[in-house]
Amino acid sequence: MPARRKAAAVVAVGLTPLALTALAAGPASAHGSMGDPVSRVSQCYAEGPESPKSDACRAAVAAGGTQALYDWNGIRIGDANGRHQERIPDGRLCSANNDEFKGLDLARADWPATSVSSGSYTFKYRVTAPHKGTFKVYLTKPGYDPAQPLGWDDLDLSNPVATATDPVASGGFYTFSGTLPERSGKQLLYAVWQRSDSPEAFYSCSDVTFGGDSGGTASSPTPAPSASAPSEEQIEDGTDKSTVEHDGHGDDDAGTSAEPVAEAASLPANDVQAAGTSQNLAETGGDSSTSYLAMGGAATLAAGAAILFGSVRRRAVNGGARQGR
Repeated sequence: MPARRKAAAVVAVGLTPLALTALAAGPASAHGSMGDPVSRVSQCYAEGPESPKSDACRAAVAAGGTQALYDWNGIRIGDANGRHQERIPDGRLCSANNDEFKGLDLARADWPATSVSSGSYTFKYRVTAPHKGTFKVYLTKPGYDPAQPLGWDDLDLSNPVATATDPVASGGFYTFSGTLPERSGKQLLYAVWQRSDSPEAFYSCSDVTFGGDSGGTASSPTPAPSASAPSEEQIEDGTDKSTVEHDGHGDDDAGTSAEPVAEAASLPANDVQAAGTSQNLAETGGDSSTSYLAMGGAATLAAGAAILFGSVRRRAVNGGARQGR
């Protein structure tokens, strides 16, 4: 085999598995956090990462720094694949066992909380890159003490208060209904968003109070302030300080604004915009994450190598034919 033909064959064979691997891995581009009831990380971001107003958010920044708040929509495990209890130990639920967000795991009764009551409730999940998957929202059991570390046994895992599969994103939110049971005082809602097109999952803790009780305890009698979600202006203003990127394509440029193609095509124009350039998304370089750029690039390289191989082969055949004449 001529040297040029042999080299082209080697390149084609070598690059094709890379392209197939990239295509199989799939990008991590689903991101967000509970918007109503507002999550801890969203609340603290709304207060301002550099100078939070509440004692709890100031303590969270002291424990983990401000970057976690700018990365408010990136509390995730890239290869969770439904193994939430296996991957997240007790006491680390709100951070999803991610040290960047460890300040959110602080056990205290004065986390800002949303006032709720038993009965039907409309949940709103702030999404910054839509994807298919299932939401499950769990409520803490009666007797929950917010001044103690949150464990899996504190949640009523057998009776989620809301379950929604593939809700439609509108105006930057997934909206779905659930039912809150009878509770009193300070409680916590734990949301798990498990993607169906990837093993990636997202997590959030939302502090709530039932019946107007602010949730103070004997060990921490200070009433919890009311929670409030960040505005669109706040989200946009903090984008350039985030270490996660727009639309979650996994490259290293936090300014990327390309949409996740399949999802964007299925959304109305205003919803595509809401999931677009003004939001910060996925953790860059996440485990099990491959960017669309990488996939396309690998596929292009493989295709190019195949074309090169074919071209060299044709020249070799033609050259042989001419020599035969």
